[in-house]
Amino acid sequence: MALKQKSVWVCTSCGNESLKWMGRCPACGEWNTMVEETVVTGRSGSDRRSAVVPGGGHRPMPLQDIDTTRESRLSLGNAEVDRILGGGIVEGSLVLIGGEPGIGKSTLSLQIPLHCHGLTTLYVTGEESVRQVKLRALRLGGDDSGCLIYSETLMENILEEAKKIMPGLMIVDSVQTMYTQTLESSPGSVSQIKECAALLLRFAKETGVPVILIGHITKEGSIAGPKVLEHIVDVVLQFEGDSRGAYRLLRSIKNRFGSTSELAVFEMTGKGLREVSNPSEMLIPMHGEDLSGVAVSAMLDGTRPFLIEVQALVSSAAYGTPQRSATGFDVRRLNMLLAVLEKRAGFRLGVKDVFLNMAGGLRVSDPACDLAVICAVLSSNFDFAIPSGTCFAGEVGLSGEIRPVSQTDRRIIEAHRLGFSRIYISAFGSPDNIPEGIEVIKVGDVPALCRSLFAKQ
Repeated sequence: MALKQKSVWVCTSCGNESLKWMGRCPACGEWNTMVEETVVTGRSGSDRRSAVVPGGGHRPMPLQDIDTTRESRLSLGNAEVDRILGGGIVEGSLVLIGGEPGIGKSTLSLQIPLHCHGLTTLYVTGEESVRQVKLRALRLGGDDSGCLIYSETLMENILEEAKKIMPGLMIVDSVQTMYTQTLESSPGSVSQIKECAALLLRFAKETGVPVILIGHITKEGSIAGPKVLEHIVDVVLQFEGDSRGAYRLLRSIKNRFGSTSELAVFEMTGKGLREVSNPSEMLIPMHGEDLSGVAVSAMLDGTRPFLIEVQALVSSAAYGTPQRSATGFDVRRLNMLLAVLEKRAGFRLGVKDVFLNMAGGLRVSDPACDLAVICAVLSSNFDFAIPSGTCFAGEVGLSGEIRPVSQTDRRIIEAHRLGFSRIYISAFGSPDNIPEGIEVIKVGDVPALCRSLFAKQ
């Protein structure tokens, strides 16, 4: 059958194809996701790659007869990465690591084979030359005897070499640069990313070799390519943080073999990413004397509690319109909290500039930080330092009430472990296990908090 080329419009969210452009995808309902691609028609069915069948042709089995004790994991030589994966990478799994440019994806993926002794790793680079990878490896240090570097973007060649070598681990940097000859579209297109990911998944399931994919993200923060890419892979890890700051967060978005509530913290140094086993010690105050506008929040990200310093600055508005600026915190949430302070507690902050910053360059979304935010704002407004050894954990509602947050016990234990002597929580919660040596102060609303905290002011 003669081959013909035609243009189709493909949705980058779900991969649905259409013969004409539409503002809204009829399959998933997303707006402005249709991109034009050139496809080849008339190819026989034997030439096309079949869909991935993870079962590998096995017969159907009764659910009660399936053995789950054979799931083996490999340690990657990095305690934080092993923990976020659930105890190591599972053999035959497909892991996707996404993040902004310069955040440290390639650095982390190269550190794994350099510090994982006795594991043969095939590192496929589609963006850099082998010399560039070698220079980075010299800077990172480690044992490079088991790391094989292969600069290639054609999937057929990559899979052929991988089947010859049969490594213990395979890393592809990045999936957006790979392409297959079975499709005529350019690398990075929706169809190429989907097909290359399917080929790598089939290779991983048939051979048992775990594969790590490095993925780019769009300006909206989602992983570039079709949304089906995240459905194909077994694990999705997201790199977060400010590339200009020192700290990086590796968050588990999807994990078929473990929890999705895990978080790993790294520090970017001249020799690569360093594991931060106790992030609380690096995010709490580092100044000697008490300063106004500083409060400590006992937050929880996933299942990991840690303490973070909240900094606020309130000053008279230099211009007609007061400024509202927040770094690492939702500015809309900040505006809501300021409105609560003005309406429910009577503080006139509408004519003042308010600036908020989360220490360490981290972005915080835990509602338990609300209490620390309003305390830092009031502390700066009064120019009154919060007593040392005090931290906060509570959510603030629109009526000014302080609502309880989840896992208060773990927050209290973490604060006590780091030497804090008192913690403010909601009066509507009742923690079970309170360790000795820390005072738990319960407050029901914002006015009660102000009377308790700033009574000596």
